[in-house]
Amino acid sequence: MDAQNLDNRTEPPVQQWASVTRALDDGLDGAPGSGGPDRFTTWLTTLNTDGSPHVTAVGAVWVDDAYWFQTGAPTRKAHNVARDPRCSLAVSAPDFDLVVEGTAEKVTDTATIARIAAVWAAGGWPCEVDPSGAGLTAPFNAPGQGPAPWFVYRIRPRSATSVTNVEPGGATRWTF
Repeated sequence: MDAQNLDNRTEPPVQQWASVTRALDDGLDGAPGSGGPDRFTTWLTTLNTDGSPHVTAVGAVWVDDAYWFQTGAPTRKAHNVARDPRCSLAVSAPDFDLVVEGTAEKVTDTATIARIAAVWAAGGWPCEVDPSGAGLTAPFNAPGQGPAPWFVYRIRPRSATSVTNVEPGGATRWTF
């Protein structure tokens, strides 16, 4: 891994990747009074056919050093990542704002889908593996996702950029 201080390229990096992953591993709590923003949203950016960005809010979780999101087959993000899997995901944490760039990979292993479904269920979305074993089902989802099954995708970071909002401040970019 290479780390670079974006504010002063002659100085050492201002943030350790371990401090970022520790915060992500602990989970982001958007509940009022939790010490973080009153709520947090993860924003996924995919590439449209003309190369322009498509940005949309997604319910994403950080597990095993990767971000995971789900979406239905008819969505633009599903079509975009099927054609070009390059994407980024952005989130604000209590001490930093983070953008992770990587490649979205559709997950087809039933055991992995079940493990990630359990993480979402523990966070309050009562999803489970659908009868086909290839996606998720739940009593509810965002209406724009289309009907279940909803498919699970993993984004392994290729690079990440963090801007800290606590002393000493600064911006760090990691390349993996």
